[in-house]
Amino acid sequence: MRPFTYERPTDAQAAVTAVSTAGAKFISGGTNLLDLMKLDIEHPSHLVDISRLPMRAIEELPDGGLRIGAQAVNSDVAADARVRTRYPVLSQALVSGASGQLRNKASTGGNLLQRTRCPYFYDTAAGCNKRSPGSGCSAIGGFNRIHAILGASDACIATHPSDMAVAMTALEAEIELLDADGSVRRVVITDFYRLPGDTPHIETVLRSGEMITGVILPPPPPGGQLYRKVRDRASYEFALVSVAAVVSTDRGVVSDVRVAFGGVAHKPWRSFEAEAALVGRPATMAAYRAAAQAAMRDAVGQGHNDFKIELARRTLCRTLAQAARSS
Repeated sequence: MRPFTYERPTDAQAAVTAVSTAGAKFISGGTNLLDLMKLDIEHPSHLVDISRLPMRAIEELPDGGLRIGAQAVNSDVAADARVRTRYPVLSQALVSGASGQLRNKASTGGNLLQRTRCPYFYDTAAGCNKRSPGSGCSAIGGFNRIHAILGASDACIATHPSDMAVAMTALEAEIELLDADGSVRRVVITDFYRLPGDTPHIETVLRSGEMITGVILPPPPPGGQLYRKVRDRASYEFALVSVAAVVSTDRGVVSDVRVAFGGVAHKPWRSFEAEAALVGRPATMAAYRAAAQAAMRDAVGQGHNDFKIELARRTLCRTLAQAARSS
């Protein structure tokens, strides 16, 4: 690990001012950043500790939604009675996302910004455009079993690791951002993450010096909610494929649906194609299969991960059927 300086601001505005200097980075729970620093993948010259800023509250909003502070730890969000009752898909995703020890440290803002678990990203001897722009992508033509099947490019086929962000995508959450001049903006989560294109190292629309201060959950959508995660082992592991689904039915017909995938793309993947194929259709397995075909129409395997396409279809069908039964 390289030498760095450290400070702990006492308010949010001081924090964004501090991080505006070259080489500075925020640190909160540190469950991802510290590992990357030890491996010489991230090497900030200055750390701005925001873990003690007063941004842990989970607050009711006038419209019936919730605001989750950026420093709210994952375990608190998952256990919150309002989240469990009104947004069960989010609670389920958080519980499946990490061990209890990690959930007790990982913050909401840090979870959104965690970096890929692509093994070539972690191997500093390998080419990785995300870690070192212009060095190539060793996963293309390499061992790519866990890699993307949607939205990838010739520069990068890495996947986004967050479970929480997939559920928030299905819930149409908004990310609240504060910048150094004190202005606040909100970005819908589907617009927050970027696809790799030619610049996979630029992962979000965050501007220099901006800080996540909270997540806004709109009023809970109607219908049943479910998060399903398929992984190599039942204990703490990243998703091969995951699905967050919200399904509302009226007399056996799908009236509203939201679908988001994890483990298949550079960002949490909202499948508007699957949704369009389902609305107005009977809530039957035949309709779910048609939606799964639509969702994976543009999927492209890289060899070792070809199985993910069929796995994603089957996971979606099973998740939709279970969510519809609880709607």
